[in-house]
Amino acid sequence: MSSTIKPIFLLADSQLLFWREDGEAFLARVRKLLEEDQPEEPGKAWKAAYVGASNGDAPEFYDLFVAAMDEAGIHDCRMIPSEPSAEDLAYFDEADLILLAGGDVELGWKVFQRNGLQPRIVERYYGGALLFGLSAGAVQLGLKGWTDDGEIFDTLRLVPFVVDVHDEPSWSRLLSVVPRAGEHVRGFGIPSGAGALYHPDYSVEPVRHPLNEVSQTEDGPRQALLFPGETAHAEPGGEQGFSPEVRELLGLAAGDELNERDDGDEVAN
Repeated sequence: MSSTIKPIFLLADSQLLFWREDGEAFLARVRKLLEEDQPEEPGKAWKAAYVGASNGDAPEFYDLFVAAMDEAGIHDCRMIPSEPSAEDLAYFDEADLILLAGGDVELGWKVFQRNGLQPRIVERYYGGALLFGLSAGAVQLGLKGWTDDGEIFDTLRLVPFVVDVHDEPSWSRLLSVVPRAGEHVRGFGIPSGAGALYHPDYSVEPVRHPLNEVSQTEDGPRQALLFPGETAHAEPGGEQGFSPEVRELLGLAAGDELNERDDGDEVAN
């Protein structure tokens, strides 16, 4: 099983799962990433785990996921329910691809904390799994989530930005959360039908439609558009956004940074 860190796929909704550009399926990128990672295992039966906690494990959305994975050539799929069995957790711990489904951000987050998936998601990411966040799942992979009352809370923090989806054109949630999320924090709004890839080199790549970038300045929030073909970067030595739980899991002391050796192994400096 690979330990090479892969891009995180952030999707506003399910459209990109079936989107084709110039005749090629968007999910062909997924197969290429998996094949490049395991060239010694041609024809490997990759495992894809679907986490439906945010939508109450609705079966119709899992069926959509299975159809999308089938197009990508991944046929071994499993729903990881909100009350997972030992077999579900064993499958999750071996999954090559994990999708966090859409729905209610707060609901899904409470389930992750209750059933133990929160640290397991982080472990699988640093173990080489390919993570997808769809709608609420994309928000959960970022720095902050929020309740219906507007209260904010820490989420997985694997993506060092606040993420919001399909709230165009106002992006009112993003404009409200970013100023409260911490100094130098930025946010990205992903419009309907679009996505973003967060790469291991800290770059953000828009997919299909421009992203709305929100940053905090002395004069208040500033908005800018990031178009497909452009990238934005986080400073490697700057705010990583890791929660105390994640830092403990990674063995990082206060002030440590996460860097990669040329061989792909990660160390704390």
